[in-house]
Amino acid sequence: MNHPFRSYCMLFISTLLFYNCQQQSMPVSNLSLEPIFSDHMVLQQSTNAAIFGTSAPETRVSVVGSWGNSATTYSDEHGKWQVKIVTPQAGGPFELKVETRDTTAVFKDVLIGEVWLASGQSNMEMPLTGFLPAEPIDNNEEEINSANFNKIRMLTVQRNMSPLPIDALNGHWLICHPDTAATFSATAYFFARRLHKEFNVPVGIVHSSWGGTVAEAWASEDGLSDFPQFQEVIKNYEQSISGAKEWLSQFGKTSIPNDLKTFEAQDFEDANIAAQEFDDANWSEVTLPLDQVTTEVLLPDSDQLQSLHGVFWFRKTFDLEEIPVDMVFSIGAIDDADLTYINGVKIGSTWSWQEKREYPIPAGVLKQGENVVSIRHFDGGGGSNLSGPIHLSNAQGATLSLEGSWKGRLYADIFLDSLVTYDLEKSGALAERPFVPSSSPNDLPSSLFNGMLKPLIPYTIKGALWYQGESNVGRAEEYKTLFPAMIKDWRTQWGYEFPFYFVQIAPFNYGNDLSPALRDAQRHSLLTPKTGMAITMDIGHPENIHPGNKQDVGNRLALLALANEYGVNLLKSGPLFSTKTQYENTLMLDFEYSGDGLVAGPMGLRNFEVSGEDGIWHEAEARIINGNVIVSSPSVPQPLDVRYGWKDYVEASLFNSEGLPASSFTSRD
Repeated sequence: MNHPFRSYCMLFISTLLFYNCQQQSMPVSNLSLEPIFSDHMVLQQSTNAAIFGTSAPETRVSVVGSWGNSATTYSDEHGKWQVKIVTPQAGGPFELKVETRDTTAVFKDVLIGEVWLASGQSNMEMPLTGFLPAEPIDNNEEEINSANFNKIRMLTVQRNMSPLPIDALNGHWLICHPDTAATFSATAYFFARRLHKEFNVPVGIVHSSWGGTVAEAWASEDGLSDFPQFQEVIKNYEQSISGAKEWLSQFGKTSIPNDLKTFEAQDFEDANIAAQEFDDANWSEVTLPLDQVTTEVLLPDSDQLQSLHGVFWFRKTFDLEEIPVDMVFSIGAIDDADLTYINGVKIGSTWSWQEKREYPIPAGVLKQGENVVSIRHFDGGGGSNLSGPIHLSNAQGATLSLEGSWKGRLYADIFLDSLVTYDLEKSGALAERPFVPSSSPNDLPSSLFNGMLKPLIPYTIKGALWYQGESNVGRAEEYKTLFPAMIKDWRTQWGYEFPFYFVQIAPFNYGNDLSPALRDAQRHSLLTPKTGMAITMDIGHPENIHPGNKQDVGNRLALLALANEYGVNLLKSGPLFSTKTQYENTLMLDFEYSGDGLVAGPMGLRNFEVSGEDGIWHEAEARIINGNVIVSSPSVPQPLDVRYGWKDYVEASLFNSEGLPASSFTSRD
């Protein structure tokens, strides 16, 4: 006789076994999200914020915010999924939960606030410390020690160029604190600080920049469809990359250094190569100083003529009749970094493409007779020069020139996201080196969009900040259309017209007076809707392309956002030239954003020029009368055009009532 309770138990066990079997037979969901979704992240307030990732195809994914909203979707046939979750007004901390049938990811300390993307080249990349030791941020120690804002967060995307769009990124959210803020983009930090202090809301910065890079590297291939010169480069790169990949696969790889600490920690057979007794007889003969490291210099037998980027070794033997004291090894700027030895002893290292090197030589290093200086040189793309003068010197003024014949060797190529290393045992293989497509982002349009922006899309942002242009100096006419095309492309990729605020490049002695045209191309870009320009005519430096005053840069970007996006009543820009009116032998100039009136600098109005029918520019006298600038020159009886600040380096002399400088400009099309 069957007992009812026993039958019930058997039914329960059978059901449980059936359920477990069903669960075991179902495929694993493989839920994955990019690092932009992590603890401490900031989501844009009062919007439908995009949450996205991957999983097994056709998997149900639920996203739940502890503030009370949720969303559900299914991944597509490729495993990609995306939901939009409603976010409340600024606040937190919250939790965000992402669930599939077998996996739950919980993100804690999530804030809701304002999210801005910050991008560009070195002046955006420049951290709150500055580029030490030569280029510090103004008051950097004080700024770092006071950077204690729990509601400011920053995610810095690690450098990565890619020939194809990718979804993966390397980076994580950091809370602003004196222990972390030193690595924050200074410009982006000062922008975020102004917004946070104004409204006491969380501010999240997604920072993705790379020093020395050109604008076309940051636009997608589709965004460059109207630029055949870039499309041709992309096509040729794709054709040449496959052969190089196969040949390079026989060698080892290591990471590309992003700073001096990383570069110093890497070992490229330093102990062996830097030793005095090392035999470099089979290395290439090289003449230093050197403007550019090319295959012609280090691989003279190669039939592939191209610039090289990566790690190089240079060695020189020199003789001393007696052992000098208090000697210093000097060499000009090295682009980008060096680690220098004498007789196997490290005497110095520097990470700066502008800074001259002067390394004191410790006592006991130099020897009577034969000595050897060895330089491990890294170039991350763009230039790869070793400048002069190169010599030993002492305090008494005695010098020994070390210029002329050296020995050199290519040790590592940058290829895609790695350094491919050619160790000494495989030195013979270099004779077979094929054309290796450059892994400098400046040589491959779209490469930084692919590797450093595409993985962020469609993370919901309020707007974008941009500081770039120095690397496009000399191509101003192209920049007039390229820059607006890039802005349009980003908005197309994200799917909405977010505000885009950019910094006008600061005055600096480029040496060719081509930068004013680039500044003017940036001014013309203001015709693009929902843009604004932070003018920096008063904070440039003649010999430093990285001015230390990033406080004003960040604040001026914030003025644009505060006025346009957050409804704060303030003067958001320095004066911008609008119209000219000819009156007898003068031109009367009108400006937007004059505030309560135009103001001359301490030295009066300077750097104005006028031209007549012959088109020749002459220095002009300028005066402020009834809110206008009146310009004239005795050399131009009937002036037709005017320009202001039309040199690489000038000091601003025209301001508005709020102390914001006027942009340089020309009235001539």
